Amino acid sequence: MDIPTETMPTASTAVLALKDIAFGSAAGMVSKVFEHPFDLTKVRLQSQVLDASARFSGPLDCLSQTWRKEGVKGLYRGLPAPIVGAMAENASLFLTYREFQNLIRKFLHTSEPSSALPLPYLCLAAAGAGAVTSFLLTPIELVKCKMQVQMLSATRGSKLPGPISVLTSTLRDTGFRGLWLGHTGTFIRETGGTAAWFGTKEAVAAFLLREESTPRSLKPWESAVSGACAGAAFNIALFPADTVKSAMQTASELRPDRRGKVTFAGTFRDMYRAQGVRGLYAGCGITIARSVPSSAIIFVIYDELNRTFK
Repeated sequence: MDIPTETMPTASTAVLALKDIAFGSAAGMVSKVFEHPFDLTKVRLQSQVLDASARFSGPLDCLSQTWRKEGVKGLYRGLPAPIVGAMAENASLFLTYREFQNLIRKFLHTSEPSSALPLPYLCLAAAGAGAVTSFLLTPIELVKCKMQVQMLSATRGSKLPGPISVLTSTLRDTGFRGLWLGHTGTFIRETGGTAAWFGTKEAVAAFLLREESTPRSLKPWESAVSGACAGAAFNIALFPADTVKSAMQTASELRPDRRGKVTFAGTFRDMYRAQGVRGLYAGCGITIARSVPSSAIIFVIYDELNRTFK
C-alpha cells in the first residue's frame, strides 16, 4: 500500500525524534559515569557554604577524604539517579532543541524546513529546550543531591537509604510538590546554560568548518573541541543558580534544625552573606574541569551516532 505523500514528513519527524532520544540517552549515560565523582565533589562543596565550619578545604581535599572514608562506592554514591537524569536530560535537550528550531522556522515562514538558523535563533531554541528539560531534572537532581551528602550527616555504621527510599521519604514529608524544591535554580541554570551550551557548540563548529566549500559532518575531534568549549560555557554562564539549588536540596540533611520555608531568594541571600561571591561559585573550578571532557564525550557520541545511522 502506498503511503500518502502528506504523511511522509510526519514519519520522518518521528524517526528523527526517536534518534534524538536514543542517541541523547546513550551520550548522557556514558558521560555521567565518567563525571559522577566530580559532580559529587561539587555538590558537597556547595552544600557546606552555609555551615559554620567547612568540612573540606577544596575539591582535592573533598575527593581525597571521600576516597579514604568511603572508597570507590562513596565516589559513586547516588549514581543511579544521575544516570537516569543524564539520559532524560540529554534525550530531552536534543529532542526539544530540534523541535524549537522547527517552531522558529514556522514562525519565520522559512521555505526550507532544514535550513540553518542564525546563531541568535539557535540560542533561543536552546533556551527553550533547557526550560522544558528543567522540569524533568529537578526531582532527579533532588534525589541525587540528597544521596551525595548522606554520609556527611550519617552516624557511623548506619545504613544509608537508596534512591527509592529517598524519593518516598521526600514524598511523605513534603508531598508531590516537594520534588521540585530548588526548581528556580534548575530553571535558571538550564535555560541560560543550555543557550550557552548549544550556542557555543554551534559557533565553534561553524568556525571549524568555515573554509569548507561543501557541507559535511563534523569529524570526531571537531565534535570534541566544540563540545568541550560548550561544556565550559554552560557552567560559566549561571553557576550561582546551581549552587543555590544544591544548598536548598540538601538543607534538610545538613541543616535539619533550620526553621522557615526554604526559598531561592532567601538561600541566595544567606549564602552571599556567609561567603560572598566566592561562596556562590563553590565547586565551580572542578565543575568546569569535569564538564569540558564530559561535554566533549556527549557531542562526539551524539554526532557519531547521527553520522553512522543517517
